[in-house]
Amino acid sequence: MAQIAVIGAGYVGLTTAVCFSHLGHDVVCADIDEAKVAQLTRGEVPIVEAGLEAMVREGLEGGRLSFVLGAASAARAAEFAYLCVPTPQGDDGSADLTYIEAAAREIGPVLPSEAVVVNKSTVPVGSTRVVERVLGRDDVVVVSNPEFLREGSAVHDFLNPGRIVIGSDDQSAAVRVASLYIGVTAPIIVTDPASAETIKYASNAFLAAKISFVNAIAAVCDAVGADVKDVVLGMGYDSRIGHEFLKPGPGFGGSCLPKDTRALVHIADDAGYSFDLMRGVITVNEDQFQRVAAKIREMAGGSLEGVKVAVWGLTFKARTDDTRESPALRIVSLLTEQGAEVQAYDPAVKGPVGGVVPANDPYSVCEGAGVLAVLTEWDDFRWLDFDKVAGLMETPRVIDARNLLDKPALERRGFSYVGIGR
Repeated sequence: MAQIAVIGAGYVGLTTAVCFSHLGHDVVCADIDEAKVAQLTRGEVPIVEAGLEAMVREGLEGGRLSFVLGAASAARAAEFAYLCVPTPQGDDGSADLTYIEAAAREIGPVLPSEAVVVNKSTVPVGSTRVVERVLGRDDVVVVSNPEFLREGSAVHDFLNPGRIVIGSDDQSAAVRVASLYIGVTAPIIVTDPASAETIKYASNAFLAAKISFVNAIAAVCDAVGADVKDVVLGMGYDSRIGHEFLKPGPGFGGSCLPKDTRALVHIADDAGYSFDLMRGVITVNEDQFQRVAAKIREMAGGSLEGVKVAVWGLTFKARTDDTRESPALRIVSLLTEQGAEVQAYDPAVKGPVGGVVPANDPYSVCEGAGVLAVLTEWDDFRWLDFDKVAGLMETPRVIDARNLLDKPALERRGFSYVGIGR
């Protein structure tokens, strides 16, 4: 088993650390946040992610997982050092490598000879060379090993991946990284670093394109009177298309797709190619926020001024507490700009976010509301008492931006119901 340092205890870093420890490796996970390190050392996980806390406790109790302050502390005895630090986006769409470079600069002097540094963060094409330059070590190899983790199922995705991608010009280093995944059944793709980095961006860009495409089809369905659920069902049975990511909604969000689509456009521009297709994907997504807000306004009678709008869901997707680039928050902002009084609830969001102070339960936000908007696909919302909801609302009207609820059942209870493409 290997000695692994994981630099960064965020969503990707923490998942990487605990899953490698679960596979039997000795893992030291480093972060710059002293309070977070102390919290994790106690076995407490600061994010909502299925199975993660149990695995942290398993690793700590088994002596295979520890948390330390500072990258150098983790790297001194490491055979492998995984860089899992943020790559925030600039105004032009480019990724900021400041944290990657700082981590490489810190671990460079202390890494043992023959160590392998692994880029796990989503980084621009060519970042492997940047890390090599900053490390300044001829006896250390840098490899790309992009992550393909979905928030809400990250532990499952790490241990049951669709593929493992390794980018390296050094075949020996690639084989060493591949060996870390013994016990995981998945195709292993070994390629050059630039191709590995591009695979990550291309994968997320394609998923974003599917989401924008189905939202555009939903708009067509609204216009011609078709039901998008039946349309995508018929499409999805074509093996060339499939059912995944063909669910219309309020638009894509989160920490990956918005950032990676814009970054890919920037990367292409820098290389001399105008990626107009991806620009269209981004534009359709931005338009979708406006379309959902317009549906809510129309349901309210054409104006939102002074209208109480109940919102269910603030996270960018269910089964996570992540509100980064959340379509729900973008739509809430549009509603408040138009004079709406927004009352919101989300089962995973407990504190103020995006100018909204969430309520403690889904019913209280409905009191006196003229419209209820479902913006995140939490299963809990399906099973609520809708007779009670109707009694609390000023007018029982629902905009279901996730097509989550049972339309006929709601209409039988007197609700006016509008979904996406239905």
